[in-house]
Amino acid sequence: MTVFTHMTMSLDGFIADPDDGIEELFGWYGAGDVAVPSANEGVSLSVDERSAEMLASYMTAGALVCGRRLFDLTDGWGDQHPVGAPVVVVTHRPPEDADRWPRTTFVDSVEAAIERAKDVAGDRNVTIASADIAAQALDLGLVDEVHVSLVPVLMGEGIPYFARLGAAPHRFEDPTVVEGKRATHLAYRVRRD
Repeated sequence: MTVFTHMTMSLDGFIADPDDGIEELFGWYGAGDVAVPSANEGVSLSVDERSAEMLASYMTAGALVCGRRLFDLTDGWGDQHPVGAPVVVVTHRPPEDADRWPRTTFVDSVEAAIERAKDVAGDRNVTIASADIAAQALDLGLVDEVHVSLVPVLMGEGIPYFARLGAAPHRFEDPTVVEGKRATHLAYRVRRD
């Protein structure tokens, strides 16, 4: 089992614009003619062949961890995240109507979220889909790999992938690189030395 984080990021390090907009970043999800199945019928993915292989591997995750902000922005993906895995949300304020999302668990710490996600995932991977949670998990030594889909745009400002790291610097092994259409995909193994 691997705990990894994946984000699509601009060349200047942002995963969304200041208003949470992702239009400039997510174009690569529709830039090809190879369909990648999504567990959420409202989300279609059609990418180039090289990106499809990489993206398909993400779709096998056994659990997904995110923060309350992303969960609220997406309305919990309608209880069906595109990867099809149960979701674990880090929050100190679970929603009053939490039963709307029966495949979602709410926990109050990053450590508890990763532990719960590992339990849910069994022998499959755990993915972290939140910049703030990813940064905290990295600082806690809970992340095995960092993945970046780097898109050819400079945004100038926005929400960074990694900010306010308390235990930096973090070091990584050399990347695995997949050259895709409208995105270059990088995967870094976290160094433990």
